[in-house]
Amino acid sequence: MQRAEFTKKVKPRDASKLKIAIVVANFNTDITNSMLEGAQGALKEWGVSEKNMKVARVYGSFDLPFGCMAAIKKWRPDAVVALGCIIKGETDHDRYIASAVSQGIIDLTLSSGVPISLGVLTTNTLKQAKARSSGKTNHGEKAAVAALEMALL
Repeated sequence: MQRAEFTKKVKPRDASKLKIAIVVANFNTDITNSMLEGAQGALKEWGVSEKNMKVARVYGSFDLPFGCMAAIKKWRPDAVVALGCIIKGETDHDRYIASAVSQGIIDLTLSSGVPISLGVLTTNTLKQAKARSSGKTNHGEKAAVAALEMALL
């Protein structure tokens, strides 16, 4: 069974009045820094100025929900982009982390009323993570577009 892939690029709209926070995990920085660049590029393409982009860094993906909450309280953004990378190890630890992060982000989105896009890669290998964090498959870019679309609803 093949996995469906969203390939249609969303046409940029005017997001120049929006304030966007990006919360990035420092774990796997070779991956998350590339995702951050993709997210910032998408925000600029949609008209978000650099002064309306705030970046916060947290240790790992598990810390993203708290980082997003802090960013919402501190900066009052119109949306938040959460970026991280969880790569499978020898145990099921990655599944527990991914589940906790996802639940924390959705709970915070619903309780705060601020949309938070989930740009957290969950891969089996570093090679898969690199493929999903660069070029046309940069999930940082996709997460930023998702955040912008939600903020413009």
